[in-house]
Parts: sequence; structure tokens; C-alpha cells
Amino acid sequence: MNKQRITRWLAFLLLVGVMASCRTLPDADKLPDTPQKANPTVETAKGTLQKAQASQLLQRRWANATGDLKQLAVLEEQATGLPLIAGNRVQLLFDGPATMREMMAAVRAATTSVNLETYIFDQDPIGLQFAELLMEKQRQGVTVNIMYDSVGTLGTPQEFFDRMKAAGIHMIAFNPVNPAKARGNWSINNRDHRKLMVVDGSIAFTGGINISSDYANSSLFRSRRKPANVDKSKVGWRDTHVKIEGPAVATLQWAFVNNWVRQEGGELAARDYFPRLAPVGDKFVRVLATDPGSNSEIYKSLMVAINEAKKSVHITSAYFVPDQQVVDALIAAAKRGVDVKLVLPGVSDHGLVMYAGQGFFEQLLAGGVKIFQLQVAVLHAKTAVIDEAWSTIGSANIDRRSFIHNYELNVVVIDPAFGRDMESAFNEDLRDSKEITLDKWRDRPWADRIKEWAARLTEYWI
Repeated sequence: MNKQRITRWLAFLLLVGVMASCRTLPDADKLPDTPQKANPTVETAKGTLQKAQASQLLQRRWANATGDLKQLAVLEEQATGLPLIAGNRVQLLFDGPATMREMMAAVRAATTSVNLETYIFDQDPIGLQFAELLMEKQRQGVTVNIMYDSVGTLGTPQEFFDRMKAAGIHMIAFNPVNPAKARGNWSINNRDHRKLMVVDGSIAFTGGINISSDYANSSLFRSRRKPANVDKSKVGWRDTHVKIEGPAVATLQWAFVNNWVRQEGGELAARDYFPRLAPVGDKFVRVLATDPGSNSEIYKSLMVAINEAKKSVHITSAYFVPDQQVVDALIAAAKRGVDVKLVLPGVSDHGLVMYAGQGFFEQLLAGGVKIFQLQVAVLHAKTAVIDEAWSTIGSANIDRRSFIHNYELNVVVIDPAFGRDMESAFNEDLRDSKEITLDKWRDRPWADRIKEWAARLTEYWI
């Protein structure tokens, strides 16, 4: 990737951001804290369940849950306006190699369509392999539609995308940097940060992983290797993705189609993009597909979950530049006895973002929040697990850019068994992290303090 071009673009983007009016996040004091009904709305492949049916299903699925999951689910619905979708199978995928294997296997098995939406699509060994596979499927008669962000792919030669287009793949460059090439609802500051692939309308992948050789190798996750004894050049990025099957896939497919239409991508080839989807699992999923014109549903969802936490708030965040309301919510949770832990980057591909986030460390540590920094591997995951039952995985970082300006996609899974798997993954990342204590932090070099102060000046736009 051409780093100089990207640096110039980011400088320009910052200038545009400074000139633009600043939007604000929802007022935390107006988030719901009193449920307006006993049970959340539950959607299935056949429609919305009646209240009694929903109550019985929730009771069976959440019988062994700690805390009041029904209340949390109702409050989250009140905040976001979005229902739970029942009957899904959700598989956690950790790091690039495992995720790419699953995604490529799904593409190879595709019979009708592959819809891919990605922030980064690099022309490197992983990107070339993926592109070759997609072109082969297009030649076999499978319709392939790709939407890639123009800033995320700024370092990728146009010829790479032209070759796929020449092979018959339908391509959209989301919000082109050059406004003369723009179609649809164009804004230079609004980027498509989603990572979504839907195959045959029945299998979906989403999370934090882009199409890039940054993911060619695994991180130290669930490895016997120790951070001090590895070749850092052979350690891949640490990230999390999910594979989803079941009725929730239709909502994810709709998110892709809706964005395609907004960008005036033209008519999608006639395919059965929305096949009938029978229940295939027992997971309740809430799909949060946000955009600059929406109501910050991902932000509201996270804030409600933190506010309702009874036992634990465990967050893994690659780019952590919270607003003061998130900081206050985390400290309030810690003060009422909740175990609040953050796994944040010790190594980052965006130093400015890392220093801006560190500007909040002293306040968080003094408030009882425990902070850990992942070692060796670049952290890129955006996940949280609360009370071992509420989990979120997606593309959104904990920063204003994700919550206000970007097109983002997160899924919430409310399920105790899935929550335990997420908790296990969080504890694995703790193993490869170093804790930051308040005394140690107050003893950091003044040079770092100056970097934090300078980075905080840009926190709204980065």
C-alpha cells in the first residue's frame, strides 16, 4: 500500500473534517433504563412471534443465563428500534487464516451469488488469491457484486479492480475520492467501513477482517508461543469475524443491497438474493447496520449494555477513542462492582489513534477500569462481551468516526453459551497482554504525554 498517498489523503480528510460542522452523539441521559414491555420483539423466518411464543422461546434459550437478559434485550430494542432474530447458527472465527479459509470455502461452494462489501481490498497475495477465486466463480455463472471503499483501497492500483470488472464482476467504488466519478449520496467524509460477504443469500460473514495479507499469518491467539520468543515479522494481526447462517442472513443481505442502491450501483443481476431461510441454530441475533443518516444504533446498543451490566464488561477495541459518555459509563460500572476490563493495542498501525485513546487512560484507571495492552500482534478486533451473555462483533471502533460518520456493521448475539466462548477468547487475549497500572501510567515519559495531548485535539475526526 502506498503510505505517502494515504498520509496525504488523511491530511486532506482532516482538513475537510475541521471545516465541516461537528455532529454529536446521542445524549446518554436519554437512553432507556425502564423496560416498556416484558419481552423483546423476536423475528423468525415466518414473521414476528406472538408475545406468548416469544416468551416461551426466550425462557428455553436463556434458562441458565445470569442477570435479566429479557430486560437488557427490551432496553436495547427501545434504544435501537431493531428486533432480535431467532434461529441462527453463529460461528466465531479468529484471525486471518481461519477466516479466509471459511470465506473462500463458501465462495467455492457458491451457486447463485456472492455479495462482498469491504473497506480494504489489497493487491497482495491474499487479495490476488481472493480476486482469482471470485473471477472464476463469475466465469462459472455465479453473480459476483463487489463494493469497496475508495479511501480504504487508496493504495490498491485501479488496474486490480479493472481486471475483475473485465471478468464480468459488478464493481462499485464507494464514495470515490474524485467527486467527478461519484454517484449516489456522495460525501468525502463518510466511508464504508463495513466488512460483509453474503453467499447465495444463505451464509454471511462479518466482523473486522479486510481482504489483505495483513491477515496471512495468525496472531499469538491460542498459540503456545510466548510474545518474547517470536519473530514479530511472522505474526499476523489479531482480529475476530463471525460466520452466520439462518434468518439473520436476510437482514445482512438487505444491508448490502441498500448500500448498493444508495451508491446508484445499477440494477443487480436477477438472482434469488433472498431465499427462504429455515432456522438452523438457537442463537438470537440483532443486526446493527448504521450509516451517517441513522441514529447511532451501535453506540446506543453498547451504552445500554454497559449501563445494564451486573457482573462484567470486557471490551477488545483496536481503535479506542471514546467520547466522555462512554468513559463515564465504564467508570460508573466499575464503581458499582462490575469487572471492567479493556484489551487495547500495545502495537498499532495508527499511532495517532493509539495516542488519542491513551489520553483517557488516567481517568479510566483512577475510576477502577482495568486496562491491558496486547503485545506483539497488531490488534484489529472490535468486540465486547458483557455478563458472559451479551456479545457484539463487527466493524465499528469505539470512536466518533465509527459512530457518526462511517457506514458500519455490527451484530449482537444474546446467548449465554456464545457469551462463554467470547469470554474464553477475551481471557486468551489477556494472556498475551500487559496490564497498565495507574502508578506505572503516571510515571510515563513526558514525550508520550505531549503526543497524547496533540492526538486528543484530533479525536473527533480520526
